Amino acid sequence: MNVIYPLAVPKGRRLRCEVCDAPAERVCRACTVTYYCGVVHQRADWSSIHEKICQLLIPVRTSMPFYNSEEERQHGLQQLQQRQRHLIEFCYTVAQKYLFEDRHEDAVPAALHSLRFRINVYGLSSVELVPAYLLLAEASLGLGRIVQAEEYLSQAQWTVLKSTECSYATHSLLHRNLGLLYMAKENYDEARYHLANDIYFASCAFGTEDIRTSGGYFHLANIFYGLKKLDLADTLYTKVSEIWNKFLDNHHQVLSQAHIQQIDLLGEHFETDTGLDEAQEAEAIRILTSILKIRELTSDKSPQKTIFVLKTLVMLYYLMMNSSKAQEYATRALNLAKERQLSVCEQSTIQNLLSLIKAEDAHPVT
Repeated sequence: MNVIYPLAVPKGRRLRCEVCDAPAERVCRACTVTYYCGVVHQRADWSSIHEKICQLLIPVRTSMPFYNSEEERQHGLQQLQQRQRHLIEFCYTVAQKYLFEDRHEDAVPAALHSLRFRINVYGLSSVELVPAYLLLAEASLGLGRIVQAEEYLSQAQWTVLKSTECSYATHSLLHRNLGLLYMAKENYDEARYHLANDIYFASCAFGTEDIRTSGGYFHLANIFYGLKKLDLADTLYTKVSEIWNKFLDNHHQVLSQAHIQQIDLLGEHFETDTGLDEAQEAEAIRILTSILKIRELTSDKSPQKTIFVLKTLVMLYYLMMNSSKAQEYATRALNLAKERQLSVCEQSTIQNLLSLIKAEDAHPVT
């Protein structure tokens, strides 16, 4: 971590802390364009996002050079906006990933960065600010700061109401976070209402069987599970598992075909991946492991459902090239299949999957 040094503030100029907007007393020595009220907030920002974007902030936060022509000036402005848009998406993805990993404190500085750059690019009243408000609301909920979460959600709602160009995807995110708020307040009727709207808008934007719609089903299932409406919860957990399984299997098939073609053409290995960004990978792990814990409580009655989730996790970690985790879940699936005396065909399928992982691990991609 970079050492921070006391800040000599020029007379008449007020600088603000990156995290809390309080008067700044320190500056990051590495970039010299980021300020903090003290050591605690500098360290929080560093561990969250600043280490990843420190040098990227320099061209964004320093004065633009003198240009000889209007054409050069416009080109410079376009480059500045491109850099800011990149930072918007990067900080947003990092904050999302932290939330799916339950690292709510770390998510806050990254989400604040995304919000500030959105304001710089789109202005204070733009609907483009809503995703960042929702990140901050979710982080606040995770930290138990319900009043603060309500403030962020109110700002997001007001921005959406004023907008005439709000996308289905943004409406979906808003209702999902409102659903999470009411779940935290144990107002399950309101929570179900908003999650139903989340599913509706996500379905309009992406389709009913898309991984981006699955989060609404998952949270709704959690409500039914908590209310002991187990049949409804089971149906929704099954749907979520099937959505992720289908996505990962389809992606694996595409990669397998590309793998064959790549070897034929170049004689080289084609490196596997999930087709997901880091936040989506973290979301998949969170959702599937949560469902697995619930399935394992009832594995005596329906071992096939537990094995199905285990196999989906195997596929996820295999595509993430985490062979140790993939082998762990494949072994658990095989042991359960043998223990419950499932069909030879089911056991053979799992064994083949385990053999594939071990073979890949023995001959890693170079």
